[in-house]
Amino acid sequence: MDEHKKTIIQKKMERTAEALRANGMEAVCVASKKEALEQVVQYLPEGALVACGGSMSLEECGVMTLLRTGPYEFLDRNAPGTTPDKVEEIFRLAFCADVYFTSSNAITEQGELYNVDGNCNRVAAMLFGPKTVVVVAGYNKIVKDLDEAICRTKTVAAPANCLRLGKNTYCAHQGECRGVDGPMAAGCASPDRICCGYTVIGKQQPKYEGRIKVVLVGEELGY
Repeated sequence: MDEHKKTIIQKKMERTAEALRANGMEAVCVASKKEALEQVVQYLPEGALVACGGSMSLEECGVMTLLRTGPYEFLDRNAPGTTPDKVEEIFRLAFCADVYFTSSNAITEQGELYNVDGNCNRVAAMLFGPKTVVVVAGYNKIVKDLDEAICRTKTVAAPANCLRLGKNTYCAHQGECRGVDGPMAAGCASPDRICCGYTVIGKQQPKYEGRIKVVLVGEELGY
């Protein structure tokens, strides 16, 4: 990547990290996926009970491989032979995790995490339950404000994830949400729709300060 572009990206990441800290979240900026994985290890005590939300960012950084092969008790919903009933059980057990890993659909420069979910297990765990939540996100997830966060989700994150998951939705076929020009929750009526629960995580109460730790990465990650 061009050095001048790297500098601009770094400044945007630093502004965002500062805003996240002002909202009671820990935030660090790293240059690469390799450094992101090294940072993640620091949040993982040996023997920890860990869980995660579905995330291409975690896959691309090597976090999923780390969780499956490291000295941790990993609640792996994608383990071979896992039945739908077992997956539901894992969703609930995740609320008791020591560390919960996820990415974010968008992160605003005002220090807010914007996320949209289908089952809502991921956004629920981000809001409450696990002792620590670690968010790993590439610089491509950073947006100016919540309006841009909503637009990004409807035109990038949701369509790409629906394609990845083989969903029969308007956005998977057309490349953007049917409700792209409407309110936040406007969308299609498909039973395969994955945009069901909408959350904005902003200011943290003092007793929860530092619970959410955000690793901003100077590379594109996920959708």
